[in-house]
Amino acid sequence: MEYKNISYFATKWNIKERRIRILCTEGRIHGAKKVGKTWLIPEDAQKPIDKRYRQVNDLFFDSIDFNIIDEKKDTIDSHRPFSQNMTRQLRDKLIIEWTYNSNAIEGNTLTLSETKVVLENGITIKGKPLKDHLEIINHKEAIEYIEDLVSKNVKLSEYDIRSVHYLILKEIDSTNAGKYRNENVFISGAKHVPQVYMNVPYKMQNLIVQYQSWKDFHPVVRACYLHGEFVKIHPFIDGNGRTARLLLNFELIQSGYPPVVIKTENRADYYDALDKAHTTNDYTDFIKMIVGLG
Repeated sequence: MEYKNISYFATKWNIKERRIRILCTEGRIHGAKKVGKTWLIPEDAQKPIDKRYRQVNDLFFDSIDFNIIDEKKDTIDSHRPFSQNMTRQLRDKLIIEWTYNSNAIEGNTLTLSETKVVLENGITIKGKPLKDHLEIINHKEAIEYIEDLVSKNVKLSEYDIRSVHYLILKEIDSTNAGKYRNENVFISGAKHVPQVYMNVPYKMQNLIVQYQSWKDFHPVVRACYLHGEFVKIHPFIDGNGRTARLLLNFELIQSGYPPVVIKTENRADYYDALDKAHTTNDYTDFIKMIVGLG
């Protein structure tokens, strides 16, 4: 393992050397060791979250009426429990539409009917890339994973997020599946530029802290913030959009709301609403879109 001195990390993390010495002394930088009077830190060490300051949430949205989506939820709840046959049919339909649209947004060429055939029969479609078939199968497994998290009432962690991403990319890009990116990326057509790759681990750590501070918001707001702030970081080389939409629905399902399917025909509005949120912190358009789809 290669070690760097404090001045290296002062530049990398944009904090003072004196502060880094304090963090080392407090044992808050994993792997740091003192040689004589000099602190040496592993090159891949992550910047600790600064606990001296309260994390300020500067995200916002204009007044939105959640009564419509809440009334829909109440109507659904009033008919519970559904029969096993009804539950199975609704779930199968949801998985097909959710998988088709989430992958189609990212360029998958399989049609809705072809997606249904792949999921129900496990066969490949002639003339279509193997990658497209794997994306369909993987996405279903990722849905099953978040359903399992919800059933166990799991408190979302970075590990869970990386596990979802691993399922999305497994056998497609095993090198990067479940691993934060080690290079900078740009989002085509967007004004927002994601974080430099060195900051990704810290930003993801901070995202979980922020997520926990959103507990008093309406569930739809929490879900939108989780989706939006995750994709703003863009922590992975590929698969960020699909992972973000899975996180969105994880939060909705966990709060008792039905999942939302963002359809491929809404892709332009979806991207515009996200880019506005990322460049201005104004989530109004994105939240309104999700409320309208609910």
